[in-house]
Amino acid sequence: MAYRNGVAAKGAVKLDRPVGFRTSSSFKSKLPPSPSPGSALRRSAPSLFGGSASSKDDHGVPGRVRVAVRLRPRNAEESAADADFADCVELQPELKRLKLRKNNWDTDTYEFDEVLTEYASQKRVYEVVAKPVVESVLDGYNGTVMAYGQTGTGKTFTLGRLGEEDTSDRGIMVRSMEDILADISLENDSVSVSYLQLYMETLQDLLDPANDNIPIVEDPKTGDVSVPKATVVDIKDQLSFLELLRVGEAHRIAANTKLNTESSRSHAILMVNVKRCVMGSEDHVSIENGDSSHLTKPSRPLVRKSKLVVVDLAGSERIQKSGSEGHMLEEAKCINLSLSALGKCINSLAENSSHVPFRDSKLTRLLRDSFGGSARTSLIVTIGPSPRHRGETSSTILFGQRAMKVENMLKIKEEFDYKSLSRKLEIQVDMLIAQSERQNKTLQDEVERLNLEAEKRISEVERNFADALEKERRKCQMDYMEAVKKLEEKLVSNQKQDHEGMANGKRSGEEASAVQELLRKETQLRKEAEKEVENLKSQLALFTQSEAGGTAEIVRVHKMLEEEAQHKKKLEEEIVVLRSQLLQLNFEAEQMRSCFDRAGPANGYSSADSSMSSVRHSYPRDVGNGPKAPVSTLFEQVGLQKILSLLESEDANVRIHAVKVVANLAAEETNQKRIVEAGGLTSLLMLLRSFEDETVRRVAAGAIANLAMNEANQEHIMVQGGISLLATTAADADDAQTLRMVAGAIANLCGNDKLQTNLRTEGGIKALLGIVRCGHPDVLSQVARGIANFAKCESRACTQGIKSGRSILIEDGALPWIVQNANDEAAPIRRHIELALCHLAQHEVNAKDMISGGALWELVRISRDCSREDIRTLARRILNSSPTFRAELRRLRIDY
Repeated sequence: MAYRNGVAAKGAVKLDRPVGFRTSSSFKSKLPPSPSPGSALRRSAPSLFGGSASSKDDHGVPGRVRVAVRLRPRNAEESAADADFADCVELQPELKRLKLRKNNWDTDTYEFDEVLTEYASQKRVYEVVAKPVVESVLDGYNGTVMAYGQTGTGKTFTLGRLGEEDTSDRGIMVRSMEDILADISLENDSVSVSYLQLYMETLQDLLDPANDNIPIVEDPKTGDVSVPKATVVDIKDQLSFLELLRVGEAHRIAANTKLNTESSRSHAILMVNVKRCVMGSEDHVSIENGDSSHLTKPSRPLVRKSKLVVVDLAGSERIQKSGSEGHMLEEAKCINLSLSALGKCINSLAENSSHVPFRDSKLTRLLRDSFGGSARTSLIVTIGPSPRHRGETSSTILFGQRAMKVENMLKIKEEFDYKSLSRKLEIQVDMLIAQSERQNKTLQDEVERLNLEAEKRISEVERNFADALEKERRKCQMDYMEAVKKLEEKLVSNQKQDHEGMANGKRSGEEASAVQELLRKETQLRKEAEKEVENLKSQLALFTQSEAGGTAEIVRVHKMLEEEAQHKKKLEEEIVVLRSQLLQLNFEAEQMRSCFDRAGPANGYSSADSSMSSVRHSYPRDVGNGPKAPVSTLFEQVGLQKILSLLESEDANVRIHAVKVVANLAAEETNQKRIVEAGGLTSLLMLLRSFEDETVRRVAAGAIANLAMNEANQEHIMVQGGISLLATTAADADDAQTLRMVAGAIANLCGNDKLQTNLRTEGGIKALLGIVRCGHPDVLSQVARGIANFAKCESRACTQGIKSGRSILIEDGALPWIVQNANDEAAPIRRHIELALCHLAQHEVNAKDMISGGALWELVRISRDCSREDIRTLARRILNSSPTFRAELRRLRIDY
């Protein structure tokens, strides 16, 4: 009898003998029938056996279903019963074809992607059939490996053999999981498995037998099929997977028939879900302030989700041959019906039919992605050699031939892992905060230690100096007292000698001279004492200088404190930048999610991109109790003054990020007054004046354009020289985005009646006309809007009697450009210019210039063809009310 899971019947040949066939994986193109009599050659459309997954565009990669055929060796029963008969098939593996005998003199020839003889090893079967599919699954595509054939031809042996007794007998399920676990990293990636069986059109869980009626759910948008109530087990190693297969195989239903002692009575379906994280390169931003530190800006990580489906179909059988009866007969009917439904679907796909009956069976619903879907599919058809079963063998071969005509469109499935990136940024912010706190604590401890040492040293010096001074003072006093005492004793002695007698006058005179000499010496000693006091005073001065040195040490410590405070300020700036990046990414994630919810996966990315590229970089305001916008959150956490102070940062990246935040804040009308009052407008104008960096100038001009939308801010811009500064920037810039921002700011100023003269004298109008050199439609739209605003203000001033004479626009040479672009293809440009022409034509003093410049023809066109009714009406009224225009139209005989 046939083998099941490696349990071969007596006399069966084991499929573990390798053969040295070539491993080419290319398909052969379809050939015409062979000219040899009695032989027909059938081939399929070209494709690659193990096609590359390098092309990953939005439309997918085409890939045909790959089909291999495997011949089971004769078992003991067939060796005895068919001993006098040759095999019904003849294999030619080197040509990848087989011949099916119709009779003794006629054969049919078929060609497959691979032809595996009865001696092909399990390893070779895996490498040519399943390994390309497993590699595609690891690259992010869905994949399917399926076995089809008559009962008893070795399908379960090929797919589900565990190889417990002989590892070379391991089947495709075991080898696939080995390759998957070897390629992924379980720290970042995950693998989960579900094991099901389809028994009598009921989907049952082989890992949880109580779960015996699992529903199939289809996504109405994408058409993806899932079984959410099936048991899902995370796989950490190969041993746990083998145990899972043992449990599932024990619960699978099998029976003994005449054709197979262990005939599968259900379709087994193994689903392996693989989730992989693909990390991109990282950008490093260096910041220098004495020491160099680095901020890491990680790229957005990708998550690839793919699914490998291994399907062991129950064998087709003829009732009269299998001998099924009773309940087994009902099982056979359900098996044959589901296989028949699968064959119908493959026929429809092979013939490119408009309707494919996937819903006729639960089997076809589960395999919807495998045939005609987005999965890479390999099919192995198993056949037996016995001529008694030639009909079943022929049917199996024809099934494989039809399957080779099915084309799938492979699509990779990946998405951005915003949660992982957010967690990484939060960890980096926490690390920087902890590092800053540790440095501050160390600095404070060092300052306290230095202060204590300085105080101790000063106290010791003061004490030593006081002791030395007191000692010297006492010594001088003692010397002086002794000298005075000696003098007094000598004086008393002399007086006694004078009282005793004056007999010897000469002696007395000599004694007087001696006394005088003694007095002179005492005077000299006194002077020496005074010199000693001066020396002590000099020593006191030296001590004072030493004390000044201690003060210098304190000054040095204070300088170190100031440097550390500056370093702390740099760290705070880095933290502000990281927080803003974190909030920005969270906001982008929410926008991407909302775009997917509104428009579905097909146009989610385009919607998100368009929302981020608008001229006015604004964020949604708070709604109800929902989460606040990222810029408002940053505004509350950091404060306006702190953000404005970052505009003067020495670090270019911090400065650029700060000006972007100010520009986003300026987009909200509620913030504009506070920004101007806090000096934000002055800082932006200073950036526009002093920095040559294109990004800074572009974002600063955009922020000024946002502020210029408020009439109160327009006068502040004019007073601080903003018009001439914008004109200079327009003359120097070449970047289209920068010119669009500058043109938008000037266009907003053109709508203020009080700034008409300043716009001309300070070069605003000339700058606006000079910007047209860019030629970009968005830039030209802003220029046209500015000219329309200026013409409208001029018309209002003339009507009120404030202004007279020709239009400033005509005097500055704007009319030729207006006439040239009056019928522009871009609707915004055309609408603004049509309004500008109508405003200029409202005053008779401009009529002759407009006629000579060709503007009259455009007015006539506007009165006839303009898409807006109000502009058409205004043009007709102007042509009817202007005598100059009416006379010219009569002269030209134009009926308007």
